[in-house]
This record gives sequence, structure tokens and C-alpha cells, in this order.
Amino acid sequence: MKIVVTVKRVVDYNVKIRVKGDGTGVELANVKMSMNPFDEISVEEALRLKETGKADEVVVVSVGPAKAEETIRTALAMGADRGILVETDETVEPLAVAKIVKGVVEAEQPGLVIVGKQAIDDDSNQTGQMLAALLGWAQGTFASKVEIVDASKANITREVDGGLQTIEVKLPAIVTTDLRLNEPRYASLPNIMKAKKKPLDKKSPADYGVDVSPRLKVLKTEEPGGRKAGVKVKSVGELVSSLKSAGVL
Repeated sequence: MKIVVTVKRVVDYNVKIRVKGDGTGVELANVKMSMNPFDEISVEEALRLKETGKADEVVVVSVGPAKAEETIRTALAMGADRGILVETDETVEPLAVAKIVKGVVEAEQPGLVIVGKQAIDDDSNQTGQMLAALLGWAQGTFASKVEIVDASKANITREVDGGLQTIEVKLPAIVTTDLRLNEPRYASLPNIMKAKKKPLDKKSPADYGVDVSPRLKVLKTEEPGGRKAGVKVKSVGELVSSLKSAGVL
């Protein structure tokens, strides 16, 4: 079985986000970028399935600028077999990403597609669900455990408000990963060197007939206001009085 994994290049989670002076967006110049943490989990899960004999090839796909090749190379260094970069300098929204990945999936014919449940830059949490709808495939979202039963079905344990829910999905299927699914491995130096020689195909959105022009317009971006200092009260009565005067009660 072949597994397709999507990865995204985002601002590193350790970096303090800064808004541009003109309020048009987030400052990306001279900022450390890395693979989206949820996508690292997706790559790790695909590699574990391959190592247990449930899959024979892991293909990594990214939609973004030319520098996203670095993100794909990171996944290849972790152990993925090959990569596909759909290159565009546009800010691609989830629906356009889903349409592009649909084209990749139709060309690759995988038995499973693993997607990070969300990207830490826009937190949309939409691409996996949209992809499943476009393909007409089953989906297991927010997965904390993935078990391939056989070539036709898989059991997905997913996190819901009431706890954990295990569902059976028919393959091929879409899985979106949650934080508790696994702990991603680090790429060793020898594997980083080997990754430079692994195959990486470059495509464009036009190759899949997808228009990536944004449907949304950002009017303004601003940092959240600072948190106000708290107030200490001496008694429950004073607390209730303060809440009433603030309109909470």
C-alpha cells in the first residue's frame, strides 16, 4: 500500500510572531521556518506503518513556495521515499490545497492519505475534511491511533468531546492526525545527506487545473491587546459585587 502525506512550511513554533508594520499580515522575512508540527506527526505515522509492513511507499506532498523543498527534504530525511512540490508563491487557502492534493491522489492512487489536522499558522482545520469530500472517501479525523486491519479497512481511534471513539473506515481513506498519535523522530545526519539524492518532482497548480487565487481578503492584522492586571478581593461578597458591577452576573 502506498501512503501520501501532506506537509506544510510554517513559521517555527518557537518563534514569537510579529505583525508587519502596515498590518497586512505576519512578518515572514528572516524568520525561522519549519515543518508544521501536526505534519511531522503524519510523516512519523506513515513511516511506522511502513516499518511494520503495512505500507511499501511513503510519498510526501507540499503546496507552497520554492523554499518548501526544504520541508519536503526534512520528511525525506526522516525516511519518506519521495516528494512532490506543487510550487506557488500565492497564499493558498484550504480548498485550493484540497483540490491540488486530490489531483496528486488521483495520479498516485494511494491506499491512505495522512494529513495534519491543522496548520499552526492559520489553524483552519479544513483541508483533510475537504479532501475527503472531494474524493468521496471515508475519513477519520483527530486520530490518536491508526490500525490497518487489512487492505480494505482500518480502525481509527479519534478524540471527541466525550473521550475516545474508535471507528472502522473503508480504505482508501483520509486520516487527520492529533498531537497524541505519536512522537516524531529526529532525522540523523546520514539520512539528511541521503535525502538530498531522493527523488523530488516539481509541479504547479496549473498541472492539476486548480486556480489558487485567494477567495478571502485580509483587511487587517493586529496583535492581541495586553492582558489587564487582576484584582484581589478580600471576601466572597466583594467578589460577587465586583462581578455584578462588571456585568458578569
